[in-house]
Amino acid sequence: MDSKYVEVTYGAVTPPETSVGLVPVDLTADTWNERLQKIRSRMKAGAMDALAVYGDREHGGNFAYLTGFEPRFEEAVLVLRQDGQAALMVGNENRKMCAHSALRAGLVHVAYFSLPNQPMGNDKDMAGLFAEAGIEPGMTVGVAGWKMFTSQLEDNSQLFDVPCFIMDGIKKAAGHGAIKAASHLFIHPGHGARTMVNANEVAHYEFGSALASDCVYRAMDRLAPGMTEMEVAGHMCSLGQPVSVTTICAAGERFGGAVVFPRNKKIRVGHKFSLTMGLRGGLSSRAAYVAAGEEDMEDAVKDYVEVLAKPYYRAAASWYGTVRIGITGGEMYELVEQVLPKAEFSWTLNPGHLTADEEWMSSPIYSGSDITLKSGMMLQMDIIPGKAGYGGAGAEDGIVLADETLRKKIQSDYPETWKRFERRRRFMKEELGITLEPEVLPMSDIAGYMRPYLLNRGCAFKIAGRQSTMP
Repeated sequence: MDSKYVEVTYGAVTPPETSVGLVPVDLTADTWNERLQKIRSRMKAGAMDALAVYGDREHGGNFAYLTGFEPRFEEAVLVLRQDGQAALMVGNENRKMCAHSALRAGLVHVAYFSLPNQPMGNDKDMAGLFAEAGIEPGMTVGVAGWKMFTSQLEDNSQLFDVPCFIMDGIKKAAGHGAIKAASHLFIHPGHGARTMVNANEVAHYEFGSALASDCVYRAMDRLAPGMTEMEVAGHMCSLGQPVSVTTICAAGERFGGAVVFPRNKKIRVGHKFSLTMGLRGGLSSRAAYVAAGEEDMEDAVKDYVEVLAKPYYRAAASWYGTVRIGITGGEMYELVEQVLPKAEFSWTLNPGHLTADEEWMSSPIYSGSDITLKSGMMLQMDIIPGKAGYGGAGAEDGIVLADETLRKKIQSDYPETWKRFERRRRFMKEELGITLEPEVLPMSDIAGYMRPYLLNRGCAFKIAGRQSTMP
């Protein structure tokens, strides 16, 4: 791709329409069964007799993929055998959840998973409890935490992100059997069970993504000098939905006094500013300046738009205009490297990744990746540039890739969700000049919408030139 054909301009843009009356879409019994069968088939392919899936509140995505919940306060382990037997190993305060699990499973009470100083009166050690859950001597047992290791120095099949006391119990219960890492069954960007979603899952996750984007847009639009970070953050009402990342509403220098959350800090003209809200299904984030125009900027950063913001937006627009089914992650990486060279703009992470219940699940987009993007992948446009002395430039949002069959299924089963997809695609094309491939469905109401000067609510970046795409 030759980026000279993508001309970024700053001018009048009709603001995006936000979603009204969003209603959660629950996962169906068919989806829960499909998830179970996807994991069991991968267990079989990996010659695993049993799978132990770890979860806690922060690292519960793989566990919740099969059960529908993360264990609050405690750890938990789901033991799933190839023969279909399943057991939920939970602490004191999650025993009740066994009856509500999407996966029918027996209960094994593990008091060791409970909070400090709660009753811990098990009559079996961890090995005995794993034996009760179905792990037998000689079994090949896969262990899934939340992370898939890709080290070039270690044996990745023997790297486990699970507490030692749990691993010791599994190894003792399996005896002379084999233990191997298994998070890849869930999240491998090329073939993990969780990396491709069905129409029901698209509608389920679109609720959280749309709500997160509207929270960020509402806060961005209410922001005014003299308000505090907390006052602005008060407009980011997530309707009680669980967040997937720390909520960010930060003016000026972040992390002063080791504070990472919104505080009673007054916002002033010229402040750099960051907003982020992540819910299950998607994250929206904006980084810009509290200004109405260049006249409000300090002398050292008056050229912020030309030096950092426009180049970033060119890369973001190119990403949206190029992503499609069939392109490789390596090609997407090279696109961003060409349009926004890493050596000049200091980005270090993958320029895009898969998202789900957690903000970052895994990523097919990295240098040299031959992983092909497929229908059903939910991806976040996530490029984080930097220039010494300047505030950030950012407009992160998510999309889902959907082939014709999946698009028709969404349109048929979830017409309101489909209408929002159509509205967002139309906005990006007609207002922002970003033409998407037919399979690209924006999960956010503000995808592609970036105001470098937050106080100028009528103006934003858009593409005036022709968008070229990779062959």
